[in-house]
Amino acid sequence: MEEELKCPVCGSLFREPIILPCSHNVCLPCARTIAVQTPESEQHLPPLLHSRGPAPPAAAPGAGPGAAAGSAACLDSESAAGGGGGDHADKLSLHSETDSGYGSYTPSLKSPNGVRVLPLVPAPPGAAAAPRGAGPASSSLTCPQCHRSASLDQRGLRGFQRNRLLEAIVQRYQQGRAAAAAAAKCQLCDRSPPEPAAVLCEQCEVLYCAACQLRCHPARGPFAKHRLAPPPAHPGAPGGGGDGGGGKGAGGGRKLPTCAEHDLENYSMYCVSCRSPVCYQCLEEGKHNKHDVKALGAMWKQHKAQLSQALNGVSDKAKEAKEFLVQLKNLLQQIQENGLDYEACLVAQCDALVDALTRQKAKLLTKVTKEREHKLKVVWDQINHCTLKLRQSTGLMEYCLEVIKENDPSGFLQISDALIKRVQVSQEQWVKGALEPKVSAEFDLTLDSEPLLQSIHQLDFIQMKLPPVPLLQLEKCCTRNNSVTLAWRMPPLSHNPVEGYILELDDGDGGQFREVYVGKETLCTIDGLHFNSTYNARVKAFNSSGVGPYSKTVILQTSDVAWFTFDPSSAHRDIVLSNDNQTATCNSYDDRVVLGTAAFSKGVHYWELHVDRYDNHPDPAFGIARINVVKDMMLGKDDKAWAMYVDNNRSWFMHCNSHTNRTEGGVSKGATVGVLLDLNKHNLTFYINGQQQGPPAFENIEGVFMPALSLNRNVQVTLHTGLEVPQSVKQPKLPNN
Repeated sequence: MEEELKCPVCGSLFREPIILPCSHNVCLPCARTIAVQTPESEQHLPPLLHSRGPAPPAAAPGAGPGAAAGSAACLDSESAAGGGGGDHADKLSLHSETDSGYGSYTPSLKSPNGVRVLPLVPAPPGAAAAPRGAGPASSSLTCPQCHRSASLDQRGLRGFQRNRLLEAIVQRYQQGRAAAAAAAKCQLCDRSPPEPAAVLCEQCEVLYCAACQLRCHPARGPFAKHRLAPPPAHPGAPGGGGDGGGGKGAGGGRKLPTCAEHDLENYSMYCVSCRSPVCYQCLEEGKHNKHDVKALGAMWKQHKAQLSQALNGVSDKAKEAKEFLVQLKNLLQQIQENGLDYEACLVAQCDALVDALTRQKAKLLTKVTKEREHKLKVVWDQINHCTLKLRQSTGLMEYCLEVIKENDPSGFLQISDALIKRVQVSQEQWVKGALEPKVSAEFDLTLDSEPLLQSIHQLDFIQMKLPPVPLLQLEKCCTRNNSVTLAWRMPPLSHNPVEGYILELDDGDGGQFREVYVGKETLCTIDGLHFNSTYNARVKAFNSSGVGPYSKTVILQTSDVAWFTFDPSSAHRDIVLSNDNQTATCNSYDDRVVLGTAAFSKGVHYWELHVDRYDNHPDPAFGIARINVVKDMMLGKDDKAWAMYVDNNRSWFMHCNSHTNRTEGGVSKGATVGVLLDLNKHNLTFYINGQQQGPPAFENIEGVFMPALSLNRNVQVTLHTGLEVPQSVKQPKLPNN
């Protein structure tokens, strides 16, 4: 609170505070310092540059000329700061604001508290005094906080109201601080009891008496930048926010404020238009008689309630600020701890690199040593071999020379042939290359360290973290038939790079999740799911740092019944499709196969085929098949299809070209053939015109099946899907054996 009780000019506690028109406060002595007198050359400025406030009231009746003279004298003394004549005309900038009553001013110098003031300049020598009876020069006062300027009337600074409430609060605060200073004790004294504390170090948070402060906390070295403040107020003191008796006594003895216009009258009403308290005489004289006035006590309570309500908001913000400060302090601690952890991690990583380099160095040295030892061994072997041969050759040469010296021809001829052969053999031992080294002195080992050096120079921190949680866009997620479409996006303001996404789906029966898509797209459609099943899906993002967390799980329900058409992409080339691929016929007299676009592996499914055209008693076949069924012959002749083929009189079931269960009753134009595939019971049943045709055709069937049909050019059928499973089944016809 102390900052609220300090004057913005002198920086000290308020002394005789006055209220400026802008609602800020300033000491009366400081107001005399910053009051500026307008030079006479500027007294005739356009009206736009003067205050637009109401004209100041005339002197009170009975005050006499002495009151006016005293007012003029007060103005002269209070406006001395601007009495330098025309020399300061260039330092004034007075601009009127719309209906504000005050303007703006930029002074020239700075006070100790950072507020610009105009220095006291004596009147220039030889300046003539103002003639008696002439009106005083107009003066203005600039607020040191908002820099708005207001013109002074003939009363000077006494025309501003004294802030007696602020003055009383300052008095209570000074009393409380004095009491707290007397109660605070030094925390480093060896005496008992300790000496009263003189200062508090805000950095050390220690109270010192004068002697301990000089001894333990000198104003030099590292303590030179510490800030020493007066001892804090204790909670019981009035200045410290308590309910001490000092404040009560001060308030009880304070004189009630009187009207600034009428010294003998107390304030009794509040003028709403002028926003100021007034007395009864102010209302009687007519200045406020047409203004909206209210009882002073009622307005006092109303404004107190408004201030309390406003304080609640400030209190909430202050509470948030305290929590934010705690958060920031915790953040400081976390930064410190994380910094130490990262330093330790960096040291460990660099040590690991050094260790790896040391190990690799040892491996390379081992290779060099082996190469050197190999070369040395080869050279030594060659030296030994050559030395042995040289010794043998030298001995043979010496022996032959001695033989040549002999003069016995018969004896020479006895051994000459053998010696000649030995010399020739010895010469042949020195073949080409025998006198060349087998190894080179150079080492054929070149260490390519440039990539490693580049990697070391490029070794740096990468500002990459795991990607955040993707957000599923539920408005774009949907199901169609047995397909589901999922869409997602990254959260806004996410700066972590994403290299791709992983979409996972369970088995539709609450089982384990499995990956169904990995890529960069944010929209994916999964086909071939089970009908009438509930799937759970989730997605996560990944980058080079790793895989991020999963998104929330979305639940998708596939269609209860199957909607599908004939598949033109897998149909035999002779098949002719129309009616949005729902009607099929054929160009050939031979049977050709066409499949449906749906695939079934669980659940119960029912569809019907309406015979639109039936000529010359053909044998169309209806049923199911694998995707790789043979398509150029009747359905059911291979092991990839299960079918019922029917003519105009009877039907048969066929699989692997095996005909079974002949049943009376055929088809004609307008007939309807129904196919019931129950993969829960693993059987297949056929209907003609709503009546079951024979017993269940096939049992114990498992796997993935597609609706199938084979027909020739004499038949045309239309497919009807999305049908409910028939609830009532008519009695089946008994087959004829």
